[in-house]
Amino acid sequence: MIVKSELEEFGLHFIIVDLGEVEIMENITNEQRNLLNLNLEKSGLGLLEDKKRVLIERIKNIIVDLVYYAEEQPKVNLSDYLSGKLNYDYTYLANLFSESQSTTIEHFFLDHKIERVKELLVYDEISLTEIAYKLHYSSVAHLSNQFKKMTGLTPSGYKNLRLNKRRSPENV
Repeated sequence: MIVKSELEEFGLHFIIVDLGEVEIMENITNEQRNLLNLNLEKSGLGLLEDKKRVLIERIKNIIVDLVYYAEEQPKVNLSDYLSGKLNYDYTYLANLFSESQSTTIEHFFLDHKIERVKELLVYDEISLTEIAYKLHYSSVAHLSNQFKKMTGLTPSGYKNLRLNKRRSPENV
């Protein structure tokens, strides 16, 4: 909403305004770009100009969307899914991401999956079996082993402690 409002204020017409991505119809001047960036920064947002940084943000957005908002998990593995969505070779994406983020795409994905498991455990609306299915784990045992490996607790131990030490998706 903020981005749309700022674009309209500059008289710019947008084709797409999506998480981390904006496509406008007009060409804008450097002065307009700088003013737009200043206005967006007041709201805690900003423009990404570097194509590599934009690509990294798109990888992150796809993963967050996949973990938190997708109704169904893709039928292909993560590397094929990202390559298909972004039209880049996965090796290139993985190397770029690792160099920039000091973690792998897979670890970033697993961190988000575990945070989502924590969230669903705290809500206590669905069973661990349903959580495993929803997040595309092969079994409850696989989910439990990965959860324990990454948090030091079992899912039921975490749920019983009620620590709720979740991180927001932006901080994973």
